[in-house]
Amino acid sequence: MNNNDQRIDMHSHFYGGGLVETLTARKERPYLRTSEDGVQLMVAMNGEFPFTEHYYDHRVGLAEMKAVGLTHRMLTFPGALGVDLLPASEIASAISVYNDYLAKLTKETDGTLIGLGGVPLADMSLACKEVRRIRRDLRLPGVILPSNYFNSIREVEELRPFLEAANEHGCHIMLHPGLKVGEEVPQRPTDHIQYRLSAVELQSSAAQVALTVILSDILDAYSNLTFQIVNLGGTIPFIFERLESIARHRNPDEPFPTARLRRLWYDCASLGPRALEVAVKVLGADRIMLGSDYPIFKDDPYSCAVVPAALSDEEKQQISWKTAHDLFAHLKQIL
Repeated sequence: MNNNDQRIDMHSHFYGGGLVETLTARKERPYLRTSEDGVQLMVAMNGEFPFTEHYYDHRVGLAEMKAVGLTHRMLTFPGALGVDLLPASEIASAISVYNDYLAKLTKETDGTLIGLGGVPLADMSLACKEVRRIRRDLRLPGVILPSNYFNSIREVEELRPFLEAANEHGCHIMLHPGLKVGEEVPQRPTDHIQYRLSAVELQSSAAQVALTVILSDILDAYSNLTFQIVNLGGTIPFIFERLESIARHRNPDEPFPTARLRRLWYDCASLGPRALEVAVKVLGADRIMLGSDYPIFKDDPYSCAVVPAALSDEEKQQISWKTAHDLFAHLKQIL
């Protein structure tokens, strides 16, 4: 296959690897239940949704990939579900089994499927041990972490031991919307919940996370870590000029470090060509990757976002496969 024919999806989620059995046995959120009409439902932190085979059967996902022309996909532990926040005594073993399964899928599919593992965040020592195993033994590229740990520089302090452990062998970290251990589910909006939570608030939270990473010492203190901000960095590409203006007028001796945004990686999950065009101008195509958010969204990110975008052929190829390819090559080099 010619490299230019590759399409690498860098944002999807996978609920298999033994998690179905674990969640079926639970009676408190998150858990699986069967409705009176026989439909399996995932009871998550913010409601429930039909739990189809797209979520847990990798063969279904592979067929969907083939149908739309995606050649590779990065599966991630379902971080937003809150499984990694449960007491370690309940979940640590299941998370390890899941991570083993991801490594097995990578081998069985000859790298078509790759994965970001999970860690038991309620026990920091076990989380540190697991991230070392993920990189050193399983050779997975990294992990997914709940982004609420990155809502502020103060909150990042809780993860310092973990970041140090992850930095030892290099690690890719997707910062995905999700709660911290012990954090209560926020009060839900009184109307239009899906739009307010899953679009407006989510995009704002992604921007907060990007700010925390670039305004802290994280990028310099842990140089073997790479960070992926979902959904094109949230609102960042659209408000960076205001951030620069605030600094120029209120902190003239400390310009806003816009250039540091290019030390992060981004995916275009669930967004379209107009957002992608703006993000490329601000962040650069060499920092942006395809992302589908499958199975929550099932659109093909290449045909829906990249093809219609007013970008050069070189920029489209960069986003479709080369940014991800170069990122994985970097991670192998520092392992």
